[in-house]
Amino acid sequence: MASLRDVAMRAGVSLSTASRVLSGSDYPVAEEMRVRVLAAASDLDYVPNAQAQTLLSGTTRAVGVLVGDVGDPYFSEIIHGIHEVATPLNLLVSICDTARDVDREMAYFRMLQAHRYELVIIGGSGLDDATYKAELARRVAGFQAMGGHTVSIGNSDAAGGRVLVDNVAGAETLAAHLIERGHREIGVAAGQANLHSTIDRVVGLRAAFERVGGTAHVVHVTPDREGGRAGAAELTARHPGITAVVGTADQMAIGAMHWLQEQGVSVPGGVAIAGFNDIPAATDVRPTLTSVRLPLRAMGAAALELGLAARTEPRAMRRFQPELIVRGSTG
Repeated sequence: MASLRDVAMRAGVSLSTASRVLSGSDYPVAEEMRVRVLAAASDLDYVPNAQAQTLLSGTTRAVGVLVGDVGDPYFSEIIHGIHEVATPLNLLVSICDTARDVDREMAYFRMLQAHRYELVIIGGSGLDDATYKAELARRVAGFQAMGGHTVSIGNSDAAGGRVLVDNVAGAETLAAHLIERGHREIGVAAGQANLHSTIDRVVGLRAAFERVGGTAHVVHVTPDREGGRAGAAELTARHPGITAVVGTADQMAIGAMHWLQEQGVSVPGGVAIAGFNDIPAATDVRPTLTSVRLPLRAMGAAALELGLAARTEPRAMRRFQPELIVRGSTG
């Protein structure tokens, strides 16, 4: 591999001049020299040593992202949004799949800190758990003391910047849609019980149905298609009067739909189905899925934008509103 010294010799400049040009330093270099160095680096296919640059600058041009499950469309769409901002800026995005495990999340956070990442995006919506909150606050404080910046997507208030979406309002909008269509007793296949987004969605659904004398029965299952299938089976067995099933994530709603159809139940004629997040698969199923759309890519992009501006606005916040997308699964 070509070295920095090779580039300097080919360009006919000093080693320090070549280093200043290729490191992005703001030290003034004559334009004619800058052009020669860049041309030489291109001809030799020179790849800078990122670790050496990190030692010199104290930081790396990389962004760490902590997500619960990269296979979950919720997180994958957010990651797409982060990349849309990072790619034009030549930022490296490192994705850490925590498997929704607190210890694993904290371990990844420590690794990112050890590698001198300047920005960490906490991609989940946060846990309503005192131990988790205390550990995250300690980790964030240590990271910020070293000059790092953090942004959370969701209700975690430990981080600096925050990207928020009103899940309660989204749930109430979906409930109003179901109530308007005559539903008064529904089942909810809900994800992790102490996850803020799950809590908010259940709260919104329950409050709306209770206001009209209705009921929202809730079971907590795994946040995937199999969880949705299990949730639909349990809800219909325990509450045969339900006329709709809501999954707190679309993949759960899709699993519930398929299970009901396998039992010979018409959707939406027998039981209506709806979900949250409006993932791409919502339009692939039949009937197409009614869902509360979250602007996931925009949320990911906003998180990185807030992180990049954190030096001047460390506690900035962006709020997004969900939108109900009505399709065939609710008639």
